[in-house]
Amino acid sequence: MLSREERTEALRLARRAIDRALAPTAEPDPDAGEGREASAEVFREKRGVFVTLKHYPDDELRGCIGYPLPVLPLVTALTRAAVAAATDDPRFRPIRAAELPHLRIEVSVLTVPTQIHESRPEAVPASIVVGRDGLIVEGFGTSGLLLPQVAPEQGWTAEEFLAGTCEKAGLPRGAWRRPEVTIRRFEAEVFGERSPGGELAEEVPRA
Repeated sequence: MLSREERTEALRLARRAIDRALAPTAEPDPDAGEGREASAEVFREKRGVFVTLKHYPDDELRGCIGYPLPVLPLVTALTRAAVAAATDDPRFRPIRAAELPHLRIEVSVLTVPTQIHESRPEAVPASIVVGRDGLIVEGFGTSGLLLPQVAPEQGWTAEEFLAGTCEKAGLPRGAWRRPEVTIRRFEAEVFGERSPGGELAEEVPRA
């Protein structure tokens, strides 16, 4: 678990990375500057992380990119994901500098995903805890990921969460029942700004 101070620093690093990337004289290195100044040891540990950008105050999604596996130090993954969420999410046009003051940042630090093994597909939903688990579905040359907070935000059951993750992967909603499809779950420590550029929220706001 990150401390309150470490969570606050993570949000500051993410916002600074986006600020730098959107500046007229943006540095070409996404890790340049502020990201290297992370003080806490946790930022040097390899962690999976996602950065989500939402309009304030309605919390409409504006971008979400991340690293599901712990392949990079947290500070590197965090700053790269923040910039990518602002500029490279294919679902949205790139964010302009003037828009950033109206966006709230949310960070999800992930545990290592583990595969769900059940002898019968019908048993898979019972092994998923809605609100705690995130899902990764892989099969037929494609994959999709949904963070733990998505299911409660949408009011989904575990089975609906599986179907939604399949859709995210571009697969039929019932593909999770197929033996060729692998399902992995993970947990996430989720925290965010109370308002754009503001203090850490004690509880992540929900739409």
